[in-house]
Amino acid sequence: MTPIIRSGPAARAGAVLLFLGPLVSWVAELITASAWQSPHYSPFYNWVSHLGLTGPSQVAFGQVGNSPLGAVMDVGWVLYGVILITGALLTFDLRGGPRPTVIVVPAILAGVGVSLVGIFQGSTANVANGLIAFHTYGAQGVMIAGNLMAIAVGVNGSRIGLGRGRSVASVVLGIVGLVAFTVFMADVFTGWAWNIGLFERAVIYPIMIGHVVLGGGLIARIASGGGMLPVAVSG
Repeated sequence: MTPIIRSGPAARAGAVLLFLGPLVSWVAELITASAWQSPHYSPFYNWVSHLGLTGPSQVAFGQVGNSPLGAVMDVGWVLYGVILITGALLTFDLRGGPRPTVIVVPAILAGVGVSLVGIFQGSTANVANGLIAFHTYGAQGVMIAGNLMAIAVGVNGSRIGLGRGRSVASVVLGIVGLVAFTVFMADVFTGWAWNIGLFERAVIYPIMIGHVVLGGGLIARIASGGGMLPVAVSG
């Protein structure tokens, strides 16, 4: 019998971090998007990564990008990545074998991915100098790894201490995100680019909601008196 999550103050801190990570990113997104004036930012039309553009107005990936507070979004993404990695490592006990590992590894990949998006902007300059590769790998990495993490969390929900509702929701969120990823990539590579921001968010938001579901479930367990005791699993 081996535990899948840790116990004690560290695990409690991890649960709070998992819950707060996406909230930090959403606040940064709202602040940054509201600063766009010419043009106004459209969450359906504009690329998500255009929020992180700094410097003068530019045409990047077929859209005009002018983000006066782009640095706020970039910092938000990097913080989200660091918070996600730290929260996962504090919460899950890798000594528990493959079950916590299949959650923590995607969490680390997703955290690194979203941080790369914040560090390497999707700008015309980075397209010219080749650094756009880090932005692209980071974005696609978080899209795939983040949704796989949501599915892994849901599958192991009972061992983590999540209720059936949260477990099912996490699996559904991950599946929706992966299906949306396929549609999003088709939209990009066909050159159609219809409502690119909408499809991009259909991939990303399930990941973020999944982290809220996970962190909120662990926090609720603490509040109900269940504590953060290790959940024993066989094998």
